Amino acid sequence: MSTITTEELAETTLLRFATAGSVDDGKSTLVGRLLHDSKSVLTDQLEAVERVSASRGQEAPDLALLTDGLRAEREQGITIDVAYRYFATPRRRFILADTPGHVQYTRNMVTGASTAELTVILVDARNGVVEQTRRHAAIAALLRVPHAVLAVNKMDLVGYEEKVFAAIAEEFTAYATELGVPEVTAIPISALVGDNVVEPSANMDWYGGPTVLEHLETVPVAHDLSHCHARLPVQYVIRPQGPDHPDYRGYAGQIAAGSFHVGESVTVLPSGRASKISGIDLLGEPVDVAWTTQSVTLLLEDDIDISRGDLIVPSKDAPATTQDIEATVCHVADAPLTVGHRVLLKHGTRTVKAIVKDIPSRLTLDDLSLHPHPGQLVANDIGRVKIRTAEPLPVDSYADSRRTGSFILIDPNDGTTLTAGMVGESFAAPEPVKDDSEDDGWDF
Repeated sequence: MSTITTEELAETTLLRFATAGSVDDGKSTLVGRLLHDSKSVLTDQLEAVERVSASRGQEAPDLALLTDGLRAEREQGITIDVAYRYFATPRRRFILADTPGHVQYTRNMVTGASTAELTVILVDARNGVVEQTRRHAAIAALLRVPHAVLAVNKMDLVGYEEKVFAAIAEEFTAYATELGVPEVTAIPISALVGDNVVEPSANMDWYGGPTVLEHLETVPVAHDLSHCHARLPVQYVIRPQGPDHPDYRGYAGQIAAGSFHVGESVTVLPSGRASKISGIDLLGEPVDVAWTTQSVTLLLEDDIDISRGDLIVPSKDAPATTQDIEATVCHVADAPLTVGHRVLLKHGTRTVKAIVKDIPSRLTLDDLSLHPHPGQLVANDIGRVKIRTAEPLPVDSYADSRRTGSFILIDPNDGTTLTAGMVGESFAAPEPVKDDSEDDGWDF
């Protein structure tokens, strides 16, 4: 059997990161500068930006136009939706999510940062740390984003003063540390001019750290999910037809966390049936081991009943199954989420019926205070919920695995995504009160 070498893995290293910050802090300009200066912009794209900029009387191209793609964004000069961009350098591949800065688009930032391994939070050097900066830092902490970059932008407008940068970096780092953000890297930049974005700045010789791109290229992502508990949500059962594969039965899916190897004892959840891995197919070829984010097909020694929605895990490291889930959620739908709400809960590849049994608290991101028992969550609210599912689910704590510790709630009537959830304690919730509501016949 063949295996993928460490060198080959390094060549495919991918970093997912998100940008965040207040309105007009220069997020889209920073993204545009990264794309432009790293030679990741196609000629026709750059020409289109230059034409639009010239029509507005601007001498230099407005690089924010490379990411603000919606007509409303271009007209208002703000970012509304999450803009994903894909680019690569010789050292690493990137998926970038440029998220909005307005308070009413908090849910968009949650969407963009939910899969990010790093968040770039911009601050206008003239304004320093503001309310929205603290809000975005809190969201990054709640989502367990392991790396944070504080990009102090528009340094050219404060005379490239070191003391301005140092004061902002100290204030933000202290706040982020209080939130539990594990790592903060502060970088003084000017996205408009290009200082310390891709190339080192000649205007800030007092700064000896990395540029934004250099940090993105070198920040370790080994923490990833390769060292987490191994999990494979089954997406599809493969049964090839024909005489060449008379007994083939494979269980296909993308490895959500950890690694699997041939000969390993595994358990299928929620049924609890056990077997051993007899083979692993990757891109049509047999391999000895497979790891996080690879799409593989597992073959087992025993012919047991497995279907889409099941979870294959190492027998020595199986999560408990439960019908009672307590989680931190961000409500993303316009219609409110209320106690007693009947929903569908999607966890991995499995979808089950569920009821919202309680909403113990809502988080006020401005000062991280808790409003107990709000009764409902409206769009952009973050709070605690208790959910009862119709069937047992094998869930991890979000602190242990961002993939198998997360879920979404769906409206069963029209399929609208209502809420994004993170299992376990992300912030301290007040003591719940006894639910004295009458039985509505939906207890599972």
